[in-house]
Formats: sequence, C-alpha cells, structure tokens
Amino acid sequence: MSIGNSPDGNIPEDERPFEEHHEEGPSVGRALQRARIEAGLTVDDVSNATRVRIAIVHAIEQDDFSPCGGDVYARGHIRTLARAVQLDPVPLLARYDAEHGGRPAPTPAAPLFEAERIRPERRGPNWTAAMVAAIVAVIGFVGFTAIKGSSGDGAKSNVAEGSTPTTGKSPVSASPKISKPADPKPDPSDSAIAAAPQDKVTVQVSAPDGRSWISAKDHNGRLLFDGLLKKGESQTFQDKSKIDLVLGDAGAIQLYVNGKKIDDQFQSGQVERLTYTKGDPVVG
Repeated sequence: MSIGNSPDGNIPEDERPFEEHHEEGPSVGRALQRARIEAGLTVDDVSNATRVRIAIVHAIEQDDFSPCGGDVYARGHIRTLARAVQLDPVPLLARYDAEHGGRPAPTPAAPLFEAERIRPERRGPNWTAAMVAAIVAVIGFVGFTAIKGSSGDGAKSNVAEGSTPTTGKSPVSASPKISKPADPKPDPSDSAIAAAPQDKVTVQVSAPDGRSWISAKDHNGRLLFDGLLKKGESQTFQDKSKIDLVLGDAGAIQLYVNGKKIDDQFQSGQVERLTYTKGDPVVG
C-alpha cells in the first residue's frame, strides 16, 4: 500500500494533528500531545527536559499507561509532562483517576504494638538507695552550715579591728555600639555574573516576568540542568569552553553571557536552541 499521496506521509507520527472523538474533550494523552505540538516541542525535547523516557512519553500520549509501572508512577509522569508543556496537571489527574478507579489508596500505617509489650515492669521502691541519699543530704547540709558560720565570724572580726571593707567598683556601662549602614545591594549588572572569568564561559538564565522550562549542557554534553524555571528564579552555568541551552519559552527568559546582557528579542512561546562560548556573547 503506497502512502506517497497521503498529506501526513512526511510528518513524524508524534507531530501529526489528531482528532478528538470525545464530546467531553480530549483524553489525558491527547491533551498532553496537543499542548506539546502547540508549544513547538518534539518528544525528544520533552524527554530531555523531564527525564521521562521517549517510549513512555509516546505511550502516555496514546493513553497507554502500562509502561509507567503503576498508578503512582503514571500520575507522577502526567504531572511532570503537563508542567513541561505548560498545562495545569490537576484536571488531567482528576480525569485519569476517574478513568482508572480513583486515586491509589494510602499505605496503611503499621499496627501498634500491644500495650503489654511496651508497658514498663513495675518495681518496688528502693528503700536502701533512698536512705543513702537522705544521709548524704544531711551530712552536706551540716557541713555547709559549719563553713558558712566560720566565714561569718571571720568577717565580723575584721570589721571590729578597724579594717576598712573594700567596696566593689560599679560596673562600667558598656558604650553603645554604632551600627554600620548596610552595604547597598549591587545591581544585576554589578553582580558576580558581571565579573565572569575570561578563561571560561558564564551564562545566567533568569525568568523575571514569566516561567519556562530550560535545559543546559556543558561542552561534553553533560546535563547541567533541566526543568521548569519559575517566575523570579535564575540559574547560572559555567564551563571552560561552551554552554548549550534549550529554552522552552524564550520570551520569558533574560540572558547574561560573560557579564553582558543579551538583547535578542525572543518571542513569547518561542523555542530557542543557543550555544555560547568564551569572549563576547555571540551565539554559536
């Protein structure tokens, strides 16, 4: 059977538009797939950003949750994928629970031990120890009284013989400490990112007005960060030669590279793949 004339023949399967067959709205998997396609992301992009294996992402988008390994893991994957494509996970989890018998039951608490096992054994009073303690207390009291009386008589004799008792000096009041004014906080341009070392590449990613998932790798391809950067948060990456970035929503991101602000006008919802090296902030 030839598919050369099919309009979807050259489109990857995970990027093809889908038809909704349910009047109540798309299923959990179809909703995740539609949001991913609208965000301009591939399954590989979502897998790299969430660390969910590609095969599991494909299965969930087809409403096949058996590879997840159970309801607890399936709910966790749904929540992670929804956040990566900027969907509210709560309605998706509610629909999953309704279609799969409700939320998993909580693990029952371990049974309590019987009271007889933890009840301490009753013992009679130790009269010998009590008597010894009472005798020691009496001896200590008598000795203390004798020492106090002898010291009092000696003090009286000193006064009678005309010795002048020394008076203690009044304690000198401590001079109040003068609080130093707090150092003014540096502007973002004066922060540590502005003093980036010349022999390395330093990239600061911040989300001042929105949120976006980001992925960052070093020159060896080692993953430095992947996840959702919330509004007001920032991440700083440094490598000796190169930093590779993937921005899920580049319009919500502000970049500082090697101490200099990047003024590229990224569009909201635009996915950007960028590489920065040492020297001036020029996209590789």
